[in-house]
Amino acid sequence: MLPPTNATHWLTLHGLVTLLAVLVYVVSSHAMHQRRPPASAIAWMLFIVLLPYLALPAYLVFGSRKLARPSGARAALPAGADRPDRWAVDTILALGQPAPTTCEDLHLHADGQAARDALFRVIEGAQERIDICTFILGNDTPGPEVVARLAAKARQGVRVRLLLDGLGSLMQRPVSLAPLTAAGGQVQRFVPPLHSPLKGRTNLRNHRKMLIADAGLPAARLWCGGRNLAAEYFTGAAGKPAWRDLSFDVGTGLVQQAANLFARDWAFASGQAAPAGLGEPAVRVVPQGGAQLVASGPDQADDTVLALLVMAAYRARGRIALATPYFVPDPSLLMALSLAARRGVVVDLLVPARSNHRLSDLARGRGLRALAQAGGRIWMTQDMMHAKLAVFDEVLALAGSANLDSRSLLLNYELMCAFHGQDDVRRFGDWFEHERQRARPWAAKPPGLARDLAEGMLLWLGFQL
Repeated sequence: MLPPTNATHWLTLHGLVTLLAVLVYVVSSHAMHQRRPPASAIAWMLFIVLLPYLALPAYLVFGSRKLARPSGARAALPAGADRPDRWAVDTILALGQPAPTTCEDLHLHADGQAARDALFRVIEGAQERIDICTFILGNDTPGPEVVARLAAKARQGVRVRLLLDGLGSLMQRPVSLAPLTAAGGQVQRFVPPLHSPLKGRTNLRNHRKMLIADAGLPAARLWCGGRNLAAEYFTGAAGKPAWRDLSFDVGTGLVQQAANLFARDWAFASGQAAPAGLGEPAVRVVPQGGAQLVASGPDQADDTVLALLVMAAYRARGRIALATPYFVPDPSLLMALSLAARRGVVVDLLVPARSNHRLSDLARGRGLRALAQAGGRIWMTQDMMHAKLAVFDEVLALAGSANLDSRSLLLNYELMCAFHGQDDVRRFGDWFEHERQRARPWAAKPPGLARDLAEGMLLWLGFQL
């Protein structure tokens, strides 16, 4: 019998490492109930089998998609008249989201200047507390001004809490938070890049944007939408125009739902237990013109925004209007939209001709062509458009922070507001039409071989892992 060679030892060790990596993937996915799309699961398995020495550390750092899944019964569906919006309310409730509440004094911001003015009005009007969450806080207008105004309110005795995403806060030159903390304000960073990497949550970003003032008081106000707190989202910078974006502010019951969500995010970021008593009050009748929060991310049992979009696409009868800066949708959503277009629903998709992420622009080609071939209409804006909006007939409008790509729909912590009142839905539809009329139609063209291969690689790896 020949003695084992060094090559035999190496192959044995390599096989053990590969087997260990596969076991870690399988056992952790089962234990943490990590439901991945098939393409993502296949990509991880191939990565682990082919390059286990790189794949295992990458999986430990980036592999987790969901936290411990919530348990318990779903909220009971409220009673109400048999209205056409009932399917939307019932679907959102079935996904474990808060019951619909009143929606009053809704203001859509016409442009970046109007959004900035509304943001500062909400801050200045706060009497007791301000909670603010953002992905990016830039060291330009309006970042330092926001910090200065928050610090002034803190000196007046208002409780101020600022929650920044750990990675997003590093994507621009950071603004000094010393004035805010010196005034008594509190600051937390949501999963900094080097925080708890072995928990597999480093790639799970908090992409929610909201400012909540005086939740629980009569004059409570929520400022929300897709804008980060940096110059390009409001006034533009360095000779460049401001991005086209969508934000709004609203009062009444929606504010408390946002405050409860912020409280859970703050507790997670600070390593504390979530405050007790954050359950939503039971609602037996769906209010006319109501609205409700739809949170999506690792803290939710389901992929809530994705599931709601798919359901809405199948339920739509006349019109679907979508605005997003990045269109790399999950296959189930792309199929639902394509089938809607094939059965005669007018499906309009508004995207920038060139976004701020070139890889996203490359990866979107297959989805755009598939939707156009099914009869959908694609519209390209000349300026960068960062808005996130979905309108279905006159039944449902979804506005907030979620893009129509796999990162937003499957990985990030996101926040959308669902509006059910016909007047509110029409107002969002009017905003869409105004932007669409400034855009030009896009016609699908067959891709070359190199582009087709590049799109496939990006969809297989970059937008799945």
